[in-house]
Amino acid sequence: MKWKQRLQSVFPSPPRRVTWTDALPLILFLASYAVVCFVLEWRNVLLFANPIAFCLMGMTVWVWWMHLCGLSGLSRRRQMFAFITRLCLVGLLVMVLAEPRSVRRQDGLAVVYLVDISDSIGDRTVDEAFQFIAETASQKPKNDMVGIIVFGRHAAVELPTHTTLALNEGITVNSLVDRDATNLEEALSLAAAMIPEDHQGRIVLMSDGTETEGNLSDVVDQLTAREIAIDVMPIEYNHENEVWLERLELPENVKIGENYQAAVILSSLKKGSGKLTLLENGNAIFEERVDFDAGKNRYVVPIYLREAGYYEYTARIDTATDTDNLSQNNEALNYLYLAGEGRILLVNDPEGDPRDSETLARAIRESKRKLDIATAYDVPRDAMSLMPYDCVIFNNVAADMFDTVQMEAVKDAARNFGIGFVMVGGPNSYGPGGYHRTAIEEALPVTMDITKKKVLPMGALAIILHTCEFADGNTWGKRITKQAIKVLGARDEAGVLAYTENGEEWVFELTPVAEIDMMLRKINGAVIGDMPSFANTMQLGLKGLKASDASAKHMIIISDGDPGPPSKALIDDYRAAGVSVSMVAIFPHGGQDISKMRRVAAVTGGRYYFPASPNELPSIFIKESKTLKRSMIQNKTITPELENDLDGVLKGIDTMPQLRGYVLTTAKNDHSVRTILKAPNEEDELEPILSIWRYGLGTTAAFTSDLSPNWAADWMDWDKYRTFVEQLLTRVSRVEKTGNLRMRSFASGSQGVLQVEDFHENETFLEVQAVVSGPNGIEETLALKQVGPRRYQATMPLRAKGRYQVRAVGVGEGRKDETHGGFLVPYSPEYLRFRSNPTVLNSLSRKTAGESLADQKDPVKTIYETRRKPRMSSLPIFFWFLIALACLIPLDVAIRRIQIDKHVIKGLLGLNKKAGASGQLMGALLERKRTVGSALDSQRATTSSKSRPQTQTRPTTAARQAAKKPDTAAKPPQQETSPENMSTTERLLRMKRQRSDDEEPT
Repeated sequence: MKWKQRLQSVFPSPPRRVTWTDALPLILFLASYAVVCFVLEWRNVLLFANPIAFCLMGMTVWVWWMHLCGLSGLSRRRQMFAFITRLCLVGLLVMVLAEPRSVRRQDGLAVVYLVDISDSIGDRTVDEAFQFIAETASQKPKNDMVGIIVFGRHAAVELPTHTTLALNEGITVNSLVDRDATNLEEALSLAAAMIPEDHQGRIVLMSDGTETEGNLSDVVDQLTAREIAIDVMPIEYNHENEVWLERLELPENVKIGENYQAAVILSSLKKGSGKLTLLENGNAIFEERVDFDAGKNRYVVPIYLREAGYYEYTARIDTATDTDNLSQNNEALNYLYLAGEGRILLVNDPEGDPRDSETLARAIRESKRKLDIATAYDVPRDAMSLMPYDCVIFNNVAADMFDTVQMEAVKDAARNFGIGFVMVGGPNSYGPGGYHRTAIEEALPVTMDITKKKVLPMGALAIILHTCEFADGNTWGKRITKQAIKVLGARDEAGVLAYTENGEEWVFELTPVAEIDMMLRKINGAVIGDMPSFANTMQLGLKGLKASDASAKHMIIISDGDPGPPSKALIDDYRAAGVSVSMVAIFPHGGQDISKMRRVAAVTGGRYYFPASPNELPSIFIKESKTLKRSMIQNKTITPELENDLDGVLKGIDTMPQLRGYVLTTAKNDHSVRTILKAPNEEDELEPILSIWRYGLGTTAAFTSDLSPNWAADWMDWDKYRTFVEQLLTRVSRVEKTGNLRMRSFASGSQGVLQVEDFHENETFLEVQAVVSGPNGIEETLALKQVGPRRYQATMPLRAKGRYQVRAVGVGEGRKDETHGGFLVPYSPEYLRFRSNPTVLNSLSRKTAGESLADQKDPVKTIYETRRKPRMSSLPIFFWFLIALACLIPLDVAIRRIQIDKHVIKGLLGLNKKAGASGQLMGALLERKRTVGSALDSQRATTSSKSRPQTQTRPTTAARQAAKKPDTAAKPPQQETSPENMSTTERLLRMKRQRSDDEEPT
């Protein structure tokens, strides 16, 4: 049968009977192999990550069986040697598959101090915490590592873990951390990340234990798994005097010209008095001295609404210092929105020419719309303040004229409240205006990221940071560097240089901005030191910029001017290479520092800045980054072409005048984006002039040319100019819809409350969901539960102060209704904690096998000397096993295929003692050859002397043997050598003679 034949081919029959002694070498090898592997792992020399691979050692049985069935041509010694080599080969291969790792033993300890600097702690307590760190860390063992983290709403590394810690000048907080919250989870997670895996870890937590953000359960499990102990130093307090405003209540439904009442809810731990003030849009409308009791107190204040619009109310209580501990919780906020006729907000550049917007403003007013004109500085900073407007227009305004909060407000107003938004182009708009990767770009139907190489040259930006010598300097430097890079396009290159612990070097070399995630990580992790001279860093930067194939190259240097100036030759190299350098002097030491920075900027064609405050730095860096984006401006005359007009924006408009310029953009890849007008393009690439899309509840549009005499000079006298503007605003502006849902949302303590009521004529059950957007990027989806007939409610924890926008949707029985609203949180829940929470700290130390340092007489001994346990770490070393395998494979082949003559080796080494005997043997062979030759010659002569052929008589056997015998008389007999003492050549000749004698005919 075939299966028997196949089995026979795999396991052939042995040539002899197999006994148990034949398996003894295999048994001894397997036992030795198992002992070696066990001892290596038991003694922590090696660790096998995949021990299941050792099951493959069963293959050695087949190797042993094939050994018994083969190798018959080898001596027993070589057979055994070949068998052991083959077993070692299999054993090494199995070890490689078991993933061997070298184990290292590390006795070092890494201690990370966590300092709570939230507002509930107090500056004096923070100073005492740093003094405790200085005292304990200065007495640590030499090889132990120490790091410091400060935390509030977020955590920041103040000093990374290192064996040395500079404590001579004390410890100061340089990190910018919001102090209006306490996030223990993020602080502990960051501390765990700072502890090297090969060190035993320990965290010293100094906090009051009041957690307002995060979830501790997950991070505690991770610390326990890594055996990182948390030693706690509780900060205890108990405020006996505290006054705070819980909320400000306003009427739900209001009308113009009627009187209403606002109610202020005040709470106090003790009886007292103070001055209560109510402000409407920043103006005081009520001020009165009031007395309050311990507990809750309610005060009613009359209000009067004169016209439609947005009204923001602020209630404030002022008390004596000794009767109130925290002033941050002495305000309450709320708002009213009284709907009226919608208005248009036209935003102009404060540094631009007001005449550029006159024609556009006139067209809007002629469209019978109310218009408000404002500069970028006056744009509201919250979305709810924009609710009175149906549409917001940015008219050729640069991004650095706004702050991030203002742009977020415009985006949220469009998405959550349905307010229209239009960006009108110009040299300061879109990419050249610095809007790349901003909230405004997110809201627009176009993106500023251009990928067409043939129309957009690439730019390269190098930034040199020397920011360590002013308060929070490195934090500011990192922040503004990230903002500057975000302005650039994906193909542009950016790099950052600084003086670090390794000297002058690239934090990261010039890299396409498409890899911005990597860049941000390296910027965050950079340790920036005091630069001794500009020369080396600028030389590195110039070398990198020269190697780049970018068409525009620029460098920004921020410094106090303290480093030594670059040489004249280096500045000339910059000018020759076409690299401009802008200098930003922040807190310079004197006139000389200023002059040398100004000179570098002037010679290289850059700009010089001398900001009065670090707050001006972001706009400066964004403005400098925009110098690389000017290539996106297309100063050429075009006639816009119609792509499609499904929205009716061009209704009644058949032809359009020429435009003398526009800004390159790319329409977003979204099915809702519709490009109405485009620029003519020979390569058939879409270059939008007018695009529109639906964004959340609102509609936004992008017009990439301008509507002023600059690029639209031919449009100024166009009879359809007003029609175009009117129809565009009609399409984009908010449309008021009368719904059946009403929302009431407010803050109550540390909870946000959402209430939705259904006023539909038919009572139906609805599934109501709300999307809440808040400060710090908070976005949460809530499902509202029915709490009564037609009433739905949900609550959410308030994690930050600020403005929350709410959009609710109710769906059910063929209905879909929407409503929106919002509420204001005047202060963080951090300011409602009036006593410490040591229970949380004790729980942390208990779960992680830590200690409470408040009870220790010698905290240094507790932190650094007790509970020390060596930490084992491992590294993969399978590469060395592969090298051993590579050496064994040719050895295995050589043992079976190569015959080594030891006598030849000895002869080559001059160690052959039988050279004389070998020479005698060779002489005897030569003599025998001569004798046989003489006999043959004599026989031939006898045969040829006869005249006729005769029958040849065969010599007898005795004669042949006589002829073969050497002349014993001529030579003395030689003693025959035993086969064991013969060389290989001698043995071969002896075998040849025997074979010749055996083949002789008888």
